[in-house]
Amino acid sequence: MSPVMYNSHMQIVQSPGYVSIMVEMVHDTRIIRIADSRDAVAASLDKWMGDSIGRWEGDTLIIETKHYNPVQTYRGAPTENLTVIETFRREGPNKIIYGFTVDDPSVYTAQWSGEYPLSRMEEPVYEYACHEGNYGIIGILAGARRLEVMQEIGIDRAIEQ
Repeated sequence: MSPVMYNSHMQIVQSPGYVSIMVEMVHDTRIIRIADSRDAVAASLDKWMGDSIGRWEGDTLIIETKHYNPVQTYRGAPTENLTVIETFRREGPNKIIYGFTVDDPSVYTAQWSGEYPLSRMEEPVYEYACHEGNYGIIGILAGARRLEVMQEIGIDRAIEQ
């Protein structure tokens, strides 16, 4: 969930026993199981974005993620021994402080951490799609404009056929 230059919106949804986080970039969705003291530890599954288990400590959601799919890398490094601990702490009605700690003794000499604010917005999160260099869009738009002109001058029958 590192911030990127664009398409960095996310939608967080909580339901009984789960939190899902959908990020705009590549439209990935993580499903985090909320564990309580009665839950058994989930079996180690190599989920695409790791096996995320969350818990609440007061007003802070803490998520521990490990067991990533072996195809995944983190900043170019393998994820076999990677554990990421994330925190989501509300700091006001429109702000959450997102924190993370990265731990992988086979890659790093020490754990490292960071945090940054997330701001609330009342906007939809759109499907991720690139259009740069999509030269077909010129023809699509030209055709749509032609249909609009035909409708304006009353050539509806040609459009229906």
